[in-house]
Amino acid sequence: MRPLRLLAAVTGSPRLLAAAPRSGTAPVHVPPDSLSGAGGTAPAPDRPSSRTRLRAWAELLRVSALFTVPGDALAGAAATGRRPARGTALAVGASLCLYEAGMALNDWADREEDAVDRPHRPIPSGRVAPGAALAAAGALTAAGLALAARAGRPALAVASGLAATVWAYDLRLKHTRLGPAAMASARALDLLLGATATAGAASAAPGPAGTHAAPGPAGAHPPSAALPAALALGAHTYAVTAVSRHEVQGGSTAAPLAALAGVAGLGAAALRGRPAHGEPSPAPATGTLLLPAFVAAYLRTAAVPLLHAALNPSPPLTRRAVGGGIRAMIPLQATLAARAGSPLVGLAAMGLVPLARALSRKVSPT
Repeated sequence: MRPLRLLAAVTGSPRLLAAAPRSGTAPVHVPPDSLSGAGGTAPAPDRPSSRTRLRAWAELLRVSALFTVPGDALAGAAATGRRPARGTALAVGASLCLYEAGMALNDWADREEDAVDRPHRPIPSGRVAPGAALAAAGALTAAGLALAARAGRPALAVASGLAATVWAYDLRLKHTRLGPAAMASARALDLLLGATATAGAASAAPGPAGTHAAPGPAGAHPPSAALPAALALGAHTYAVTAVSRHEVQGGSTAAPLAALAGVAGLGAAALRGRPAHGEPSPAPATGTLLLPAFVAAYLRTAAVPLLHAALNPSPPLTRRAVGGGIRAMIPLQATLAARAGSPLVGLAAMGLVPLARALSRKVSPT
């Protein structure tokens, strides 16, 4: 036996056995792709599994922050004095689509910056193609506008303004002084979308015989009654966005302190005296019990991490403050709904808190 075949016989190597020619015979050619050290066949080329691709898109779209969106429409509907209905559901769907469009567009626009500061993000890490993210942003925007159109022309007009604000923020305004104001405007418009869609769908519903519109319930208000709630949500968003501009480098004490003061002011305003002009009064029994609980949940979720970031403005604590500010939008929406006279709607919004908290442990909202 030749030395090569002897070595193959001793080691049991199929590659050596196949490559070693027998006496008097031509060498056996074995394609290299058909061999492996595990069992004679090479594994298929590395391709990300469905679960890996799904997680990459979940990170790109920041799905854990999605639970902060439905409360915008619910608070807007409550501000009009109407119960959530078909128009509210359409507004929620439109808001979710436009929010996710903004997330995909954000990472597409920041792909070069993230390649340096956040190479683990889905696009710079190669897990999501830039073109796919941009296409998703366009498709989600179209879907959001289509859903808003189902709720009437006024709702479509508000949704169009919201979509334009989202695209302007991601593509142009994000790194300017107008960035926080643009983000605050987008969130305020989202709440107004809920108010407009709820009122618009209700007025378009068939009414009694011989009429073209169903009469509004007693105490119903026009969508403009949602302006105070929209301004409150916008103020909170402005504060959180201002802090988020330092989440990569850290080092800012002023931004968390200013945001902390803003959060405290919003909490105090929600509990102070009677609602502002144009806002309905909360239900005396249930509202009196739930409103302080919602405000306490809002302050605990937003204020505590902001205080930590102000005392130690490191990037991890700053990111934690931003995440807390995002999650705090849910109890703030519940607060606004209870203050508008719909504490049970606020309670329904608060039901999203455990889901947002659980998913944020797996997918970061920032």
